[in-house]
Amino acid sequence: MKLTIYNTLTRKKEEFKPLHKPNAGMYVCGPTVYGDPHLGHARPAITFDILFRLLKHLGYKVRYVRNITDVGHLEHDADEGEDKIAKKARLEQLEPMEIVQYYTLRYHKAMDMLNVLPPSIEPSASGHIIEQIALVKEILKNGYAYESKGSVYFDVEKYNKDHRYGILSNRNIEDMLNTTRDLDGQEEKHNPVDFALWKKAQPEHIMRWPSPWSDGFPGWHCECTAMGKKYLGEHFDIHGGGMDLIFPHHECEIAQAVASQGSEMVRYWMHNNMITVNGQKMGKSLGNFITLEEFFTGNNKFLTQAYTPMTIRFFILQAHYRSTVDFSNEALQAAEKGLERLLESYSHLKKLAPSDSSSVNIKGLREKCYEAICDDLNTPIVISLLFDASKAINTVHDGNGTISAEDLEELKDIFRLFIEDILGLQTAAGANDNEEAYGKAIDLLLSIRQQAKENKDWATSDKIRNEMAAFGFKVKDTKDGFEWSI
Repeated sequence: MKLTIYNTLTRKKEEFKPLHKPNAGMYVCGPTVYGDPHLGHARPAITFDILFRLLKHLGYKVRYVRNITDVGHLEHDADEGEDKIAKKARLEQLEPMEIVQYYTLRYHKAMDMLNVLPPSIEPSASGHIIEQIALVKEILKNGYAYESKGSVYFDVEKYNKDHRYGILSNRNIEDMLNTTRDLDGQEEKHNPVDFALWKKAQPEHIMRWPSPWSDGFPGWHCECTAMGKKYLGEHFDIHGGGMDLIFPHHECEIAQAVASQGSEMVRYWMHNNMITVNGQKMGKSLGNFITLEEFFTGNNKFLTQAYTPMTIRFFILQAHYRSTVDFSNEALQAAEKGLERLLESYSHLKKLAPSDSSSVNIKGLREKCYEAICDDLNTPIVISLLFDASKAINTVHDGNGTISAEDLEELKDIFRLFIEDILGLQTAAGANDNEEAYGKAIDLLLSIRQQAKENKDWATSDKIRNEMAAFGFKVKDTKDGFEWSI
């Protein structure tokens, strides 16, 4: 199966050809854990979860590394201000690692609820200080960095003479150098476009480590280069993250890799687009910030109701990962109804009885779904194909069509593969791991209700129906008995 992905570096779709088939290396920038996970965390996690699932399904042995940023991400920009985690620790009178542990656990819980698979390795920046110091030493040795007052900075101008700084973001660095040259020498940097590899800690800075240059901490950009090299080698396949990381973070990563080892580390750069709220970028400063927990509980002034984790996942997957997604209650409610229809059809499919022949045509469905998902993860097309197939399922379910045993098994396998295995949509929130036993238990309860109705025990019948409705079940009486869904 031919998989193509859009490479931000070359600005075109390319066939995925791993460096070490069947092994595939994948690094994705994870969260900075100083606050509750929000919708902006969900999109890259879900996007690269789809890629992780697909690569494994296609037969690759994937080492997926997703980092935790717990040091060096400063408040104002990459080089200035207070460390975000240290600031929160100071305000709350806690150890920085208490802050890290608390929000890492909350991030993991949210990812579990969204059915995002855990990565192969989840390293933290603070656990790899030695590797980051070694990286800085190599860049200094190769002449692309300089020490200044205990800090170490990357020399962008010198690097740009030998290579190209701006290759990923397509920025004209010569223009940047020319327009900022009058500011040279005013501070520690030779040039304002230079970025920190190591920062000397001020006396009040509580997150600090010894180094050859000072007691301090690594620059934000160092962590991914150092940890990517440690766990995936000097050359690996895929590096991903949000589009907001293209510059400066990923641009600096490329420069660090080339400056330290003489060649680029990453073959394919992938970036998901942003999520907006009613047309505006989501952010605390704009007052439109919504955490995932608030989505799940409905406890936010922008929300008219609570939304399940699977509704959030489905909402994100309805748009291509390189397109913007605009949040509104109306859009989420439409996603909720769409997901409900799709999963209801899937539930009907599992209960269909085969006939001797088929009046529905499912020929080519599997190939079309594969073609879409392997075309740069085109999840919206996959979903539309499944909706088209749902029409055939509902036709048979309503008694207006037939399906053969062969077609029935093929359709069941396609829906299981694409809905559950690749799109990662859970079919029953709160269900037991043993889905068959879970379904039988619900059927038994509804059989008791059916018997109560036949005995005209309306109190028992209504009690079962009402309490199941409170738990999120929909029960529909039919001429042959009953149907249920969640």
